[in-house]
Amino acid sequence: SPPVHKDTEMNEKGVTSSSGVVVQVREKKGPLRAAIPYMPFPVAVICLFLNTFVPGLGTLVSAFTVLCGARTDLPDRHMCCVFWLNVAAAVIQMVTAIVMVGWIMSIFWGMDMVILASTSHNPAAKNIPDRYYRV
Repeated sequence: SPPVHKDTEMNEKGVTSSSGVVVQVREKKGPLRAAIPYMPFPVAVICLFLNTFVPGLGTLVSAFTVLCGARTDLPDRHMCCVFWLNVAAAVIQMVTAIVMVGWIMSIFWGMDMVILASTSHNPAAKNIPDRYYRV
């Protein structure tokens, strides 16, 4: 049988806390990573597919979804600024694809798009039209 600790309990999120202390971990994203838009799931899958075979192309397509109103984790930045951050990420992926770094980065970027599209805090995952969730 597993060991039992009297002073440790599990809270609703499954995070172990001792003596009533709640531990919360939050990922800090850089500006390029935070600029990845929350897209509808099918669009994110298409961007992953494009990034897999043509590094940076899916990221470039995702930049245009920002202009169409897709939300990002940079609500205080202007839409055009976020668009150019995504274009910069696409260019970095295309240029560094020659040494395989950009191709790998591009695939991971596409996987992040799919993960963001499937998360519960993505309004697009709840079938809410884009015009209602632009911040």
